[in-house]
Amino acid sequence: MLPPRDHSISATFPTAAAAKDGPVRIQLCGRLRVDIEDRHVTPLLRGRQGRTLLAFLVINRGRAVSREELAQAIWPVGSPEHPGAALRTQLSRVRGAMGTGALAGREAIELRLPAEAWIDVEAAEAAIRAADEALEARKWREAWIQAHITINIAGRLFLAEVDAPWVRETRADLKELELRAMETITQAGIGLGGSELAGAERVARALIRAAPFRESGYLNLMRALVAAGNTAEALRTYDTLRTLLATELGSAPGAEAQALHRELLGGR
Repeated sequence: MLPPRDHSISATFPTAAAAKDGPVRIQLCGRLRVDIEDRHVTPLLRGRQGRTLLAFLVINRGRAVSREELAQAIWPVGSPEHPGAALRTQLSRVRGAMGTGALAGREAIELRLPAEAWIDVEAAEAAIRAADEALEARKWREAWIQAHITINIAGRLFLAEVDAPWVRETRADLKELELRAMETITQAGIGLGGSELAGAERVARALIRAAPFRESGYLNLMRALVAAGNTAEALRTYDTLRTLLATELGSAPGAEAQALHRELLGGR
């Protein structure tokens, strides 16, 4: 899983000795980008291996990582003839981009960034936590906003140019964040009502397409349809779920979906 962080989405970035002075912003989803003190330093990583190494250190920041693990992250198959020397080269490039104080340790390496550093995957996690809290407090607009922050980050492919077990695991974690954000958007849209109901319905349908065995998509779609006055469509949605589960898994919808179905049949 992604390491838990608690960084603000709108953080400012004061001077920090652990990296170069000024702001530190790291984008790992979509096109990898690193900015330090408003200076784009990604080209200093000089190629895919340097970017992969930095991404792995960012994902694992907060712990020291052995050189063997770093090498395996960069070269999951087909390691170079002299992996130790090749790894030293890549570490040197990371230091050149991030600052000499950004990497600590010799046999095990730890990335050290300012506490205020902004990292997109951590921002996505912080936003979904904030969305959950807002949803619990029935602050629909705030939940809607925070969930969209998560989707805007997690919906982009993590480290698109790399295929490795740790990359696939991180992508799966981000996909789960994206699905949770979609659930929140539908619930917040239903809470807001009015013109947001159509958006809640669209996102619920998208959630069903993305995760057809995830009952929350059908349940939220039913609720959005009912709120919009389309009870018959809500009943059809339940029947679609029931048929899918019976055919593919030999099971039935969960208690919450069944309860809503009974309420709709009863005209409530």
